[in-house]
Amino acid sequence: MNALLERLVDDAGLFPPTALPPADAVRRHRADLAAGHPMHSHRLLVPVSRLAAVRAELRPGDRISVGLIADGAPADDPAARLRDAAAVIADDPRLTLALAEAPVRLFGTGAADAVRAVLDALRATDVPVFLEPATPAGVDDLLAALPRTGARVTGAKLRCGGVRADLFPDPGTTARFLTACARAGVPFKATAGLHRAVRHHDPATGFTHHGYLNLLLATATALDRPDPDAVRTDLETTQPGALADRIGALPDGRAVRALFVSYGSCSTATPVTEAATVLDPA
Repeated sequence: MNALLERLVDDAGLFPPTALPPADAVRRHRADLAAGHPMHSHRLLVPVSRLAAVRAELRPGDRISVGLIADGAPADDPAARLRDAAAVIADDPRLTLALAEAPVRLFGTGAADAVRAVLDALRATDVPVFLEPATPAGVDDLLAALPRTGARVTGAKLRCGGVRADLFPDPGTTARFLTACARAGVPFKATAGLHRAVRHHDPATGFTHHGYLNLLLATATALDRPDPDAVRTDLETTQPGALADRIGALPDGRAVRALFVSYGSCSTATPVTEAATVLDPA
């Protein structure tokens, strides 16, 4: 397994478009844990609103690493709900809080206020926290608001797709996000629209999706030469062979993965089969 791919894929089966019922999501995650594929991070991404339903499906012997995702509406006091959910996980021996994610828009304020609210809600933990700007173009304000000192890892979150066309950032916007994170030395996670390895158009939805290999290669370029135009070229590549050759020529994946931590995929099988098809063709 290429080191770039190890522990790359978080299990986002509870999220659209797959949106598995909690029983099915836990069952699949349990099977993935047993299989132990090195491409899986073995973190289950759980929105705060569905934590109780997930816990109801657990067995006494389960041991699940959770990525906790703040959700709801600004009027629901999302910071308090996030704090309470983290406390529930801390008290449940079947669960371990591995990281937390939160959208800035949920807190109804600017990036600086959202960062303060999220970090205060999670002050009883030291897990990494990743905040998603309202749009990828808002990454500069977010990076300026993130603390650069302290033991806790704080980073950004890049939304690469969703159920609407406007949730798919174009290559230029994505390149500027990656370049900004590389220049600032701030890690990021990604989510949505990244099932497949290579950039492609999906005729079923009409959307053009980023590929996770494109994102890995673009991250390497951003670290080596933080030029948005060069990074955009990597994101626009649609030829699997050319992408595989470039990926194979990268000298060391550790720096890339230190910046690009992981991404959430509602399919845990497709990224694995895609990697085999593109990087290890028969």
